[in-house]
Amino acid sequence: MAVSGTAAYGMYSRNVELPEVVCKLNREGFGKKDICMVLSPEHPVAAVVRGANLNSDGNAVGACTLGWVSEFGAVVIPTVGVFIRSQDYFRALWMEQDFPTLSRDSRTLAGLGFCEADAKRLSKELSEVGVLVYVSCAERNNAEAAVELLRRAGAWEAASVQRSKAANGTA
Repeated sequence: MAVSGTAAYGMYSRNVELPEVVCKLNREGFGKKDICMVLSPEHPVAAVVRGANLNSDGNAVGACTLGWVSEFGAVVIPTVGVFIRSQDYFRALWMEQDFPTLSRDSRTLAGLGFCEADAKRLSKELSEVGVLVYVSCAERNNAEAAVELLRRAGAWEAASVQRSKAANGTA
C-alpha cells in the first residue's frame, strides 16, 4: 500500500453504516490498511470514541469501537483523535504537511493529495455531512473500481485523486 499515486474517495452522510462500506471494499480486495477515514466530530463513531474510557469495565462498546478504528490505515476525527496504523498515512497526514494557508482540517485532506480548493470544500462539507472514506490504490484501474464501489455503497460524491509530486514530497 502506498499513499503516493492514485486513490479513490467517497463522501457519506453521518448515518452511513461504515462497517458495510468497509466490508464491500474488503470483498473487492481493498484491505483495511489501504483505507483512511475522516469523520466529522459529530459522527456517531466520533461520539463513541470521545466517550470511550479504557479504564472502565462498563464501556465495551467504546473499547470495541477503538479497536475497530485502529485496524485502518488511518482514521482522523478532528478535535477528537487520530488513529494511524500505516507508515504511508503517517507521512502523508503528519510528517509531510506543508500547507501554511490551510486550516488543520483542510491540511489533512491536502496531505492525502487533494488540491487546495477541494481540500477546503471537502473540509467544510465534512463538518456538515459526516465522513470521507479514502482508499489508496496501487493502480489507476483499481481507483476507478473503488470509485464505482463507493458509489454503489451510497456515496453521494465519489471520485479518484491523483497525488501530485508536491503532495508526495518528491517535487
